[in-house]
Amino acid sequence: MFKELFRWINGRQVSGYQRMLLFRSTLIKADCYLLRFPANSEIKPHVDAVKAGRHFRVNIILKHAVSGGNFECSSCIINWPRLKVFRPDLYSHSVTRVEKGTRYVLSIGWVRKD
Repeated sequence: MFKELFRWINGRQVSGYQRMLLFRSTLIKADCYLLRFPANSEIKPHVDAVKAGRHFRVNIILKHAVSGGNFECSSCIINWPRLKVFRPDLYSHSVTRVEKGTRYVLSIGWVRKD
């Protein structure tokens, strides 16, 4: 975990975005990342499986890309221009290709026991 803390590393979808771990707790099953989406990055539609419980994520868009980089989700709890609250374990979500500029997102997630 500590080699990820406060360092930019490539995102899991191998799609050009980067993430910086700001906080992670295995005790409360929560994490917080700063995400950076440079031009030409994107995240293809996917679902994030969890072994048990309900996964929630809050994405706060700190800076929109000049063009592209739009968050898409098949069902959001909240879908405001700068605030996205959704269930990544249930619903497909993605980020369209950033065509110009860089997009920054603060992403906070947790898994709630059933």
